[in-house]
This record gives sequence, C-alpha cells and structure tokens, in this order.
Amino acid sequence: MIADEAKLRKAVASEAERLADLAFRAWEQDLRPFLPSAMANGPAERRRLGLAVHDLLDRLIVADIAGEPAGWCARARGKPYIPFLFVTPELQNQGLGSLLLRRMESLMELEGAERVQLDTLSDNVRAVRFYQRQGYRILALKREGPPGRDPQTSVRLEKQLSPYQGPLETSED
Repeated sequence: MIADEAKLRKAVASEAERLADLAFRAWEQDLRPFLPSAMANGPAERRRLGLAVHDLLDRLIVADIAGEPAGWCARARGKPYIPFLFVTPELQNQGLGSLLLRRMESLMELEGAERVQLDTLSDNVRAVRFYQRQGYRILALKREGPPGRDPQTSVRLEKQLSPYQGPLETSED
C-alpha cells in the first residue's frame, strides 16, 4: 500500500504553491462535480486554496512520498476542526487520507481536544462514507450558499477523541 511509503511531516513555506495545486486538482475531481455551476468557479477556488495554505501553513501536515507532497491535512486555529484534507487524485484510495486524518486527530488529542469536527458536501457520498469508516458520525446537514443562488448542502461530522490526560515530560539539557 502506498501509505506504507509515506512520511508525515510539517509543511514548509517553499512548497505552498505545490500544496495549493494538489488541493485544487483534488477539488476539481472530487468536489467540483457536486457544486452548482455558480459555485464551481475554478480560479476563485484556486485563490481560496492558495490563501488557506499560506494562512494555515503552521497547522498543516503533509504526506510525503519520495520527496513529493502526496496529500495534506490542516487543523483550524482555536477550535478542534479540520477544514481541509486532500490527497492527490492519482494516489487516492491507498490509505493516505486515513494516515493523515489519524495523525491530525492525534495532534488534536495532544492539544486536549475531546472531539473533532469537519464538513463535506452531502452529495459526496464517497467522502461521507470515508469519514464514517474513520469513526465520524453525522451531526447535522447545513444548506449554504449566497442568497438567490442554488444552495449546496454540507454535512457536519464529528468524532469523539481520547485526549491525553497525563503529564508531559520535558528533558532537561
């Protein structure tokens, strides 16, 4: 399995454009088909993803295969929420998404989070089932979109975590 070859690491600023491009390619394949035409604006989404990578760079982990980013996952600031999880389209269904998600959940547990939430498009049944297999349960459906336009429906999912309660040892050098 390709996930066995992956190394998880922190993102670095020099790869921000590659990470945004990876996310955009995954968005085009996996999310764009479910969006109303008014919301499927490729250039706007590319800009949004580029800004998100730069904004969350210090909260983003990367699955690296042979020195190249193969996927990434980010956690929000100030709340236990995962706004982004992307795997390059050519490497999907090979365990990278699960690997990234488990590591991100572990980081959030170490930060004391008792649960984590995320959203995905409700029409994206493949993604909803993926998250359910990872232990997430559906909390709510949300209709979103600008007034007067075709709304989209997102599903909010949540997973109970087991935050670490013990002391953190520090080494004294």
